[in-house]
Amino acid sequence: MKTTLGAVALLAASSAVWAQSSVTMYGRLDGGVEYLNHIANGNGGSSSRWSAEGGDWGTSMFGLKGTEDLGGGSAAIFDLETAVQIMNGTTGGGRLWSRRAYVGIKNETWGQLQAGRNLFIDSDGVWEFDPFVQQAVSSASLVRGRNWQQTSNNIEYHSPVWKGFDVQGQYSFGNQPGNFNAGAEGEFGRSDGIMLTYHSPLFDMRGIYDELRDSSGRFSNIFTASREYFVGGNLRVQKFKIQAAYTHYSAPDSPPGVSDTADHYWLGATCQATPKWAVTAAGFYIHVGEGGGDVSHDPASHAMLYALGTTYNLSARTFLYATVAYVDNSKNGTFSVFATPRDSSNPTSPLPGESQTGAYVGMMHVF
Repeated sequence: MKTTLGAVALLAASSAVWAQSSVTMYGRLDGGVEYLNHIANGNGGSSSRWSAEGGDWGTSMFGLKGTEDLGGGSAAIFDLETAVQIMNGTTGGGRLWSRRAYVGIKNETWGQLQAGRNLFIDSDGVWEFDPFVQQAVSSASLVRGRNWQQTSNNIEYHSPVWKGFDVQGQYSFGNQPGNFNAGAEGEFGRSDGIMLTYHSPLFDMRGIYDELRDSSGRFSNIFTASREYFVGGNLRVQKFKIQAAYTHYSAPDSPPGVSDTADHYWLGATCQATPKWAVTAAGFYIHVGEGGGDVSHDPASHAMLYALGTTYNLSARTFLYATVAYVDNSKNGTFSVFATPRDSSNPTSPLPGESQTGAYVGMMHVF
């Protein structure tokens, strides 16, 4: 009888411990139709296109995350997350887990420490201050995707929130012998950043400093491997959320004569007209400093991007969206409404000095 009671007690204890662990499957799926005009065709002219696209409002993704209660206010955590292209069924660039793959430990008193692959610190931090939350048309457009990268070999720390303030730091090792700053071919080199945030019911503020190096360990391109200084703010007034930010980019290792600085500004607002319907409008401006350009470097130029978007909630997890945008380039500017690298194998940029209009409609489902 004692043995039976002991076995039951042990089973109950094991079940209680097991109940303190959890694994959650999550994700979102985004698909729709897109229009874009004035795409340089490589023959001195330009073309328009209609296309079925996934991920215009936000990256489609699939993930698994889990936590285990370790007692004393501590827990072990993990997150595995990959991008998904629903139009052709592929995942993130040949990686099993393209966006996040980390393990860590968190504590209510001292914060969270984790190791693995993750969104680069500015990608993790800029979206909250972007009126278009880093859609295909967003703050990423005029910086050619500089602020939505991922890095490997990260050690990352998140502090607890103290009177509205919190700090996040990230350090990405290059993992290469003989050159501490270098990275593997096709990967970023040693990169790092720190982020300070203040949240309150009325407004939020955030400052970021980060360093994103190329595989050679150099700051060689303002929009792919550079230093970044960011400050942004949100203000909530009744049904309106007003958002503004400024970013400075510096790439001191750029080739001689090439532009090595850029300044990026934006201002926008979202009106939550009804519980289901919201409208967002914003303007984004980029100024590339003095200097020439080449295949992968933008020359001295400037551009203004105007965007208008709307969402309509069909349920708590599904909504429809529509966005239209127009970019006005200076004489040398080739910026697209989309965040396409200058040397992209799938370019969307117009001819120098040409404007461009883009639009998309679609549906997002979150699970």
